Amino acid sequence: MGEKIVIIGAVAAGPKSACRVKRLMPDAEVLIVDQDNLISYGGCGIPYYVSGDVSDEDELRKTSFHMTRDESFFLDAKGVQIRIYTKALSIDRQAKTVLVEDVRGAEAKTDTIAYDKLVLATGSRPNVIPIPGADLDGVFTISDLHKAIAIKGRLAKGKIGKAVVIGGGAIGLEMAEAFADLWGVETTLLEFMPQLLPRIVDRPFADMLKKHLRDQGVNIHVNESALSLEADNEGRVCRVITPKRTLETDIVVMATGVRARSELAKDADLLVSPMGSIVVNNRLQTSDPNIYAAGDCIETVNLVSGKKFYIAMGSLANRQGRVVGDNLAGIASTFDGAVGSFIMKAFECCIGGVGLSLEMALEEGFDADAALSAPSDRAHFFPTEAKIPLQMVFDRKSRRVLGVQGFGPMGDAVLARIDASAGLIAKGATIDDFSNLEMAYAPPFATALDALNSVANVADNMACNRHRNLSIPDFLAWMADPAGQPDWIALDLRHPNEVGAFKEKFEKTWLPLVYNEVRQRYEELPTDKKLIIICDAGTRSYEIQVFLDSVGLTNSLVLGGGFNCIARLGVDWWPTK
Repeated sequence: MGEKIVIIGAVAAGPKSACRVKRLMPDAEVLIVDQDNLISYGGCGIPYYVSGDVSDEDELRKTSFHMTRDESFFLDAKGVQIRIYTKALSIDRQAKTVLVEDVRGAEAKTDTIAYDKLVLATGSRPNVIPIPGADLDGVFTISDLHKAIAIKGRLAKGKIGKAVVIGGGAIGLEMAEAFADLWGVETTLLEFMPQLLPRIVDRPFADMLKKHLRDQGVNIHVNESALSLEADNEGRVCRVITPKRTLETDIVVMATGVRARSELAKDADLLVSPMGSIVVNNRLQTSDPNIYAAGDCIETVNLVSGKKFYIAMGSLANRQGRVVGDNLAGIASTFDGAVGSFIMKAFECCIGGVGLSLEMALEEGFDADAALSAPSDRAHFFPTEAKIPLQMVFDRKSRRVLGVQGFGPMGDAVLARIDASAGLIAKGATIDDFSNLEMAYAPPFATALDALNSVANVADNMACNRHRNLSIPDFLAWMADPAGQPDWIALDLRHPNEVGAFKEKFEKTWLPLVYNEVRQRYEELPTDKKLIIICDAGTRSYEIQVFLDSVGLTNSLVLGGGFNCIARLGVDWWPTK
């Protein structure tokens, strides 16, 4: 036999690196150990298994050609040995051995496994909020397939009528949808930060998502944390106590993030970051050149900020597994970092992003700004055309694009723009690269000037100080308290039928003037007010801003994204017709 390679962890990065090195070095002796018996499954599919979109847990473990990825499959099809129910206890780097324990019996049975090269693919573990009642029956984390099977079993037996999900990140949101959608469970989601998807998307996009979830019947409470969990007479969780309310429930799911499983590495004196992630180089070697690490247990480089960060994603774990396999076989391959691209389903809509949010870009010290637009996802004359709010975060000095966010109906419209952005942002692309990006065009799929080109053009105008923008948060603050900006007035360019309710409600601060009449009637506009120019998406507003500048009326701002974005926020001042 050739080189002996031992891999700890059999979910994503571990099997990927094993199969890759076995293809490159067929004579290698490759062994994976894992303390579980369910291996190589699609963990990101767990919410969809719970919801019923994926009918059977075995589907998460099958290949695309319908073979279950178990020990026999890996041995027979891949030539990779797997020992399940085997927990790695410690690493002896000098002897190049791993001490393992068989966890099936009550009596501990240990032995050592020798290696030439070792791979740590130990993954992550969910955070558990340290509150009273966290260990009650009916309190779950989404940590593995076993937990998902248990939740699904309770749903199928009709034991769950009310659910509380703690955590407004992607997993929490997906679990909330899983309960509320197909099962019809009364679902409440708690997030202690002021918005959903905190530090991932900016507030307007988080609020679009919040409104959409509420429209689908999910109760959302932000700025609210769980203080304690209470049990019924049989010891099952039945209530969640927050500072503002008491929530009756039959189940609690804690989805408050994850952290790296790095204890093995730390105990072996491998370099571990202050946040607890295993430190690797761009070949995914640890501080011991004979030990590699990949997946949710490592830190990586943020290709936008240039700093190390922690991101747990199955897509990255698989890519990293291939890089590890290459290097084990002597092929110099690198994993240089990530831009944090994501997309998630929310009932019949989706939200996605890549790179830095505006909030994060400003924290990182960039001279950042954000262009917001709501272009069409395909030709306006095509029957299924829809608006997709897009935001581009950019650095005003360098014109480098730092991030893109999108929201829209289910389908490929948002995904296509996020994926294209991910490729460009990873290479340090500028606004001009996005503005001139060639995207495939046909009316059923896109517009002649693609939505991504359009938002880049807005960013270009802002960076060149041709477009003076008013952000949605600042606009909403004014709407909530018009007296705070007494010299502002809204110049609404939309059709009179759309404007009427706003003019009636905000009589003193709302000025309707149809877009195609401005050039003839601009002298009627007040000169002692700052004009907040509003249309559906912002395109007509910018055009009018340029015109008014040309005639000396330079005191104006354009509402980025227009009412196509504002209408998605569910603000309480929205007038009814």
